[in-house]
Amino acid sequence: LYRSGDIARRRLDGSLEFVGRADDQVKIRGFRVELGEIEAALAAIDGVREARVLLRGDILVAYLTPDGQLPAPAQLRAALSVGLPEYMIPAAFVPLDKLPLTVNGKLDRRALPAPDAQALPTGAAYVAPRTPDEDRIAAIWAAVLGVERVGIHDSFFDLGGHSIRAVTLVGALRDAGYPAAIRD
Repeated sequence: LYRSGDIARRRLDGSLEFVGRADDQVKIRGFRVELGEIEAALAAIDGVREARVLLRGDILVAYLTPDGQLPAPAQLRAALSVGLPEYMIPAAFVPLDKLPLTVNGKLDRRALPAPDAQALPTGAAYVAPRTPDEDRIAAIWAAVLGVERVGIHDSFFDLGGHSIRAVTLVGALRDAGYPAAIRD
């Protein structure tokens, strides 16, 4: 009756069990996103031979193979922001020599590495917290964002933050005794 693109199976008790999607569409921060559109935009950037984008947890991660010199993450974000809305720009860019393939020649999603701190486009050199308060706040940020470390010049959004995580961050900061509001 209604083709949603979702794949489900009917259980013996009559209920439906969600299995996945029939396409590469994902939902992130309330928006439906076609991963192929992001991949095409990445592949159009000079220095990118192949691009695959996956939703890992609640962030978009781009896996890229170089065609010559691969642009820096900040350059990739800037190039993508010309034609894509902010919610479609990956939070992490992982360079690979080649994409891992299964024996059938399809992308081996399980073999793709999780993004590390190098893959996140902070655009600034890491500067460690200088005071005990900065150290506590950076630790809270790191816990909420699920990253190893946060420097004093790092951008919340460049580290994978978004509106839902901002609410979580404000709650965590308040619990630790730091008065904060979402707009802060």
